[in-house]
Amino acid sequence: MTTHYDVFNGDADGICALLQLRHHEPREAVLVTGVKRDIDLLKQVDAEAGDSVTTLDVSLDKNREDLVRLLEAGAEVLYVDHHFPGEIPQHANLKAIINEAADTCTSILVNTQLKGAYTPWAVVGAFGDNLKKSAHALAKGLDLSEDDVALLENLGIYINYNGYGSDLSDLHFEPAELFKTLSAYKNPLDFIKDGNADFEKLETGYKTDMDLAQNSQPEVSTDNSAVFILPNEKWARRVSGVFGNDLANQFPDRAHAVLTEKANGNYLVSVRAPLNNKTGAADLCRQFATGGGRAAAAGINDLPADEFQLFVDKLELAYAQA
Repeated sequence: MTTHYDVFNGDADGICALLQLRHHEPREAVLVTGVKRDIDLLKQVDAEAGDSVTTLDVSLDKNREDLVRLLEAGAEVLYVDHHFPGEIPQHANLKAIINEAADTCTSILVNTQLKGAYTPWAVVGAFGDNLKKSAHALAKGLDLSEDDVALLENLGIYINYNGYGSDLSDLHFEPAELFKTLSAYKNPLDFIKDGNADFEKLETGYKTDMDLAQNSQPEVSTDNSAVFILPNEKWARRVSGVFGNDLANQFPDRAHAVLTEKANGNYLVSVRAPLNNKTGAADLCRQFATGGGRAAAAGINDLPADEFQLFVDKLELAYAQA
């Protein structure tokens, strides 16, 4: 008996990419996902010859060893992503669709492959990744009012917000369960407009946490970069990424880092490159042991407290104005 595995990032982009694929090609699958920062997901997959694996919105670079293991075991793998991949294995069982361009995401890549079959979900995924221009460009091809586009933007933000946390207990919904809930809707507007209590829970949680974050003042701030530190609280872990996106939208010429205190005394770091210069975030974060991401948005899972000033200095240097 063959088994299919759907492996996906627990944020808006990963979920919306998979929603498109499964609306297009329904199939029974083992769901493998987690909080947004849990990206070395292929280690959880024990596929063999005849099995298939779809992997979405997680760095190939962080999963290379297990990807090679699965390919050598005879599994067929579809890998779609927009993060730094490093060297992509060459194998007959691997189909890799990877594009690191700053204006794309996994949902957009899947939308292209499916020739726009479920574009509204791609719009949600793009908004969730804070790719506003790309999302609006996709939405232009749809017969939507400005209000409906705004609703899709909010949903993308809320789903993305839900993925942040140190573990699943921090989240309002486990990503696998949220995917199952959303998979009942071929059009995301139906999920929003049918009075679904789950949408209301996402919206209320987001607004409550963001209200707390908005009271934060920067620890360090220059024309080039700003660093915010949030406390070791569930609300802070949930809001770290979307707060960074919000700051990036408010100050598009400045880089931002949102650091959340951890129980071990270190920091969880979320970095956003300036919207007007969406480069360098992954390069910066990969200089630290647990860092990675993409050019416009990246992070560090465990920044040692004694490396705080080093990080601040490197952030400022990376985005110093010429």
